Amino acid sequence: MDTTQLREQLKTQIIKFLNLTDLTPADIKDDEPLFGDGLGLDSIDSLELIVLLKKEYGIDIRDPREGRKVLIDVATMADYIAEHGKK
Repeated sequence: MDTTQLREQLKTQIIKFLNLTDLTPADIKDDEPLFGDGLGLDSIDSLELIVLLKKEYGIDIRDPREGRKVLIDVATMADYIAEHGKK
């Protein structure tokens, strides 16, 4: 799977996992921050994203500092999955 496909897949999974029913993948920009002024996610959402990475890609993030580096935006998540994912 190329990076573009992975990014689109991630957007769909984020919407599904976080129950963001008012959004579509087209509403989420690849470089839009997931937290704060961007998508507006919170700390509970970050835990859900960590579960998503574990369940869907076999990536186990245990260090909060690593999580903050990975969960910046969709592009950063996709790059991390491409490098560390098991699927």
